[in-house]
Amino acid sequence: MKRRQLIRLGGIGLTTAIATRIMPRQSTFAQDSDTGVTIQYLGHTCFLFTSNGFKVLVNPYESIGCTAGYTLPDIQPDVVLASSFLLDEGAVESVKGNPEIITQRGTHQFKDFRFQGFSLPHDREGGRRFGNNIAWRWIQGGVDILHLGGAAAPLETEEKILLSGSDILLAPVGGGMKAYNPQEALQATKVLNPKMVIPTHYRTSASNQESCDLAAVEEFLNLAQDLEVAQVGSDRFTVKKSYLNSDVTLVRVLDYAS
Repeated sequence: MKRRQLIRLGGIGLTTAIATRIMPRQSTFAQDSDTGVTIQYLGHTCFLFTSNGFKVLVNPYESIGCTAGYTLPDIQPDVVLASSFLLDEGAVESVKGNPEIITQRGTHQFKDFRFQGFSLPHDREGGRRFGNNIAWRWIQGGVDILHLGGAAAPLETEEKILLSGSDILLAPVGGGMKAYNPQEALQATKVLNPKMVIPTHYRTSASNQESCDLAAVEEFLNLAQDLEVAQVGSDRFTVKKSYLNSDVTLVRVLDYAS
């Protein structure tokens, strides 16, 4: 049996979290240089982030329900981040290799990378139905990344403080019972004010099952009239912090490569 370390550390309080955010970044806060990060869309809320050979996989899934048409590729990441233990975003045992697996809120250090997990409700009932969702924030290749996972509730004041101002925001837009719908996603985008938004958690041709209650990404794009929207035309692209100098928030939509 492969040895795999499952990190389940306790949470951080608001005061500690705010102090962490406003403290000057250390050189080990993970790749402050502008080397860039390659972002690959693997379906649903699952993405692979690669820089200098270091791979971070967020929200691996089992092929079931809204992810039934997706297939997780054969990859061996260095770190796996999971927003919950639901099978559409927390199937950590399906990942090959011996990655560091992080599933709980708090601050987690792995090599030169610091991953911060923030607990948000996974439904519109204060988490009473689907529990809590972990939003992940870290810097990779000089790019400040915030992946909201399956956030569903309006952001509280302290959450706005902690989560605002990222370079890239990955936000669910397809709705359903446990994630933002297009209107809620747009509101969160404007509150958090990232330089770029990548939509997640929406209906695609690969997730077109009758049991999947998600909206298509076009419903979000139609609302984002004052943002700069473009299709990438691929399942991946590379972003450098120096590219993100527009006065308007960019929206970039990645394809799913089956």
